[in-house]
Amino acid sequence: MKEIVQLGEHEALRMKAQDVPLKDIQSKKIQDIIADMKETLEKEPDGAALAAPQIGVPLRIFLLAEKVFGVDSSHKAASKDPHLVFINPVIIKRSGKKALMDEGCLSLRGKYGTIQRSTNVTVEAYDEHGKKFTRGAGGLLAQAFQHECDHFDGVLFCDGAKELWDVDMSEQKKN
Repeated sequence: MKEIVQLGEHEALRMKAQDVPLKDIQSKKIQDIIADMKETLEKEPDGAALAAPQIGVPLRIFLLAEKVFGVDSSHKAASKDPHLVFINPVIIKRSGKKALMDEGCLSLRGKYGTIQRSTNVTVEAYDEHGKKFTRGAGGLLAQAFQHECDHFDGVLFCDGAKELWDVDMSEQKKN
């Protein structure tokens, strides 16, 4: 399991992440990174998603936990893995409609804020087997896509937040 780096601890959080060469997707190196990310995210009770830069790896990979896309999704029915993996994701469509959404980040422990996001987006990416796919989303899932893709440009939600506040994480861990 890798540690989730916090803002100011590792330059990967503010770097422009590199594409994963398609020929390398099924390599041991990339598969090990994905396995590390899955294990790390599983250990986070409040974790919904994780981008590779958050474990200090400046590559364009993120994954979503089952809690984001729902236990009854078509993904869950087709896979025993409770994660959705996105490699080299690109948001190819954003709705003009935007909304203010509350947001947090595993790399900014105890900080939350309100940020304006498109209410619907479509992402094109590769899965962990190198298969290209397109996925549209609204609500929390659309928000997660945008948040994770921002990580690839070194952007954190606090950079665009309209309001920020602190949360006592010791209280949250008790619940």
